Amino acid sequence: MAKTLDEYLAKRPGRPEVQERHMERMLAEVRAYKLRELREMQALTQSEVAATLSISQKRVSEIERGEVDFTKVDTLRRYADALGGTLKVEVTVGEETFQIA
Repeated sequence: MAKTLDEYLAKRPGRPEVQERHMERMLAEVRAYKLRELREMQALTQSEVAATLSISQKRVSEIERGEVDFTKVDTLRRYADALGGTLKVEVTVGEETFQIA
């Protein structure tokens, strides 16, 4: 007899910490994809954005794949400027949110 989903999950509940890491990675990829869409809507290539920012095309590609952990805020700000946008950096502590850049 086949097991129900609830029966299966009772035996194998999963690991919330692993699931959380996967969720964070997926959300970063979605945000990065939106950057790519914005660039393409401006009819800009990665190479053109890279030249404007004085960084490599490879670095633009990394940003658009969500690899921003070691990216300078200034680089992200200039990326947003190149697309005609602005960058806002916020910190949330408890219920309070503060824009810091």
